[in-house]
Amino acid sequence: MLKFILASRKRNDNQAKLLERNTFQGKLVGEEAFVRIAPAVSGVADCPTAHNLFRALAGDDKGISFSIWSTYINELLKVHEGRKSYQSQEFPQVSKEKVLCLGSSRKQPVIKWEKNMAWPGKLTLTDRALYFEAVGLVGEKDTVRLDLTRNDSRVEKTKVGPLGSNLFDSAIAVSSGPESESLVLEFVDLGGEMRRDVWYAFINEVISLYKFIREYGPKDGDQSVFDIYGAQRGKNRAVTHAVNAIARLQALQFMKRTLEEPTKLVQFSYLQNAPYGDVVLQTLAVNFWGGPIIKKLTDSDDETDSDVRSTGEIPESSNHVFDIDGSVYLRKWMRSPSWGSNASLAFWRNTSVRQGVVLSKNLVVADMTLVEKAAMTCRDKYKVAEKTQATIDAAMIEGIPSNIDLFKELVLPLTLTARNFERLRRWDDPLVTASFLALVYTLIFRNLLSYTFPVTLMILSAGMLVLKGLKEQGRLGRFFGKVTIYDQPPSNTIQKILALKEAMREVEKYLQNVNVVLLKIRSILLAGHPQVTTEIALVLLLGSTILLLVPFKYILAFVIFDLFTRELEFRRQMVIAFMSFLKEQWEAVPAAPVVVLPFEDKESATEQKTQVEKVKPERTQSRS
Repeated sequence: MLKFILASRKRNDNQAKLLERNTFQGKLVGEEAFVRIAPAVSGVADCPTAHNLFRALAGDDKGISFSIWSTYINELLKVHEGRKSYQSQEFPQVSKEKVLCLGSSRKQPVIKWEKNMAWPGKLTLTDRALYFEAVGLVGEKDTVRLDLTRNDSRVEKTKVGPLGSNLFDSAIAVSSGPESESLVLEFVDLGGEMRRDVWYAFINEVISLYKFIREYGPKDGDQSVFDIYGAQRGKNRAVTHAVNAIARLQALQFMKRTLEEPTKLVQFSYLQNAPYGDVVLQTLAVNFWGGPIIKKLTDSDDETDSDVRSTGEIPESSNHVFDIDGSVYLRKWMRSPSWGSNASLAFWRNTSVRQGVVLSKNLVVADMTLVEKAAMTCRDKYKVAEKTQATIDAAMIEGIPSNIDLFKELVLPLTLTARNFERLRRWDDPLVTASFLALVYTLIFRNLLSYTFPVTLMILSAGMLVLKGLKEQGRLGRFFGKVTIYDQPPSNTIQKILALKEAMREVEKYLQNVNVVLLKIRSILLAGHPQVTTEIALVLLLGSTILLLVPFKYILAFVIFDLFTRELEFRRQMVIAFMSFLKEQWEAVPAAPVVVLPFEDKESATEQKTQVEKVKPERTQSRS
């Protein structure tokens, strides 16, 4: 009987567990809940990049399922377990460093390119440096170390190929300073295209980490870190955050759920270029190095605040930064210029928690921590920037004819304005032209020109606001404001080559005409033809005299009168004769001479110069 009861109870427990598992399988965690809860688990997510991690895990779904989450956790644990199994005995210099990841396998080799030669090898990334161990022809190993903690360390994507060609877009160039040679590494990935980008994110995160420490952390050897509780461990906290971020990116790489830009998943690299990222980095610095005061600050520790309490406390009016739990971040550590930005000043003025209960600087009930507040603002600004960039990318149309059509469509309002003005000038509608001239001369002789530009701006702003209101009411339609152009007809390769050749010929002709005009102006200014220079100088002198003696409104009235009477019968022949005279005079102006020297290689020229310098002393010795 007892066995039957135990078996029945066990069966019921299994059914309950199965039911609970099925219940979890059908649920999805949304972005808002994930961003709020996931960073609370140490190492699982960072607050600044939690929304990007959600997008990577969710993919095209609206949320994260339990199976995806459990797979992510399992892969993350495998990454941490794998780091423990890395053998560091091969590199004695790595004994004090933490190995983060290795890059070497038969399916995914790492190739070093140097002087058009490709050398396979083993790549090791630690929390301080990058090691590449090339395999020689006779089995000899040559290890190259690049220090990633230096100020001038950088990494960038590049292309490599045989014989200096940029054939393969799967490499990066890493250097630890301007004096060191760049290490060009190609990441061959037979199963995908993201390996180079992921390794770029790994290395860039380490470089960004130490850039963050230099800008926002205390200097090396600063004794004031012992005055703040826990400040001496701030650097280790920052390194731990970067190490965990790289581990998460590795786990996502194994799951094949990375974003198109893997740098968005590692916080220090992401915040270097994100809008409002400087403020988020400031909150992280306060979180890492801030803490309660355990020792009375000296004058050197607080140069801006001489009113230090005997108990070691700092008044609220000091220039130090305070976290929500009262932790202090010293003023002398604020070396980054970003602390003086308007966004930073506005953020730190409103850091108090008005609602909720502060349990610690990393845990607030019914409110957010400083890092969460700054990260939320950064996330919102980044979404706006992404939408703006998406519109810019959509406007980048390929093909010269399509871009010409788009340009014509965009300048259509200006074209219509020019056409209407030309109709006014030609007196196609005499009543409209006469009314326009009456208005213009009224503005001129009533001294109302100074009000023209402000009134124009007022009319423009009023029109924009009216359009905004009509669009919000939905009275302009969904397609209002969109630019529409027609695609080009299909053409074969020969037609495209001929069209390109014709376009290049037109561009060449246009450049030749522009160069001729510039050469003629140069000849006039530099007295290349003295008679023409004298005539132009006298004309300019006469014009300047008229501008000095005659009021501007009369000159403007005369110009408008001349402009609107050129096409009339009583002036047409006079204008034609005058324009012909100007054309003849312009064609008679000679262009400045142009001398085209033969091509000469700089290296060969320097070699010839050195040879000549060597021959000269030999000749002097032989003569003596």
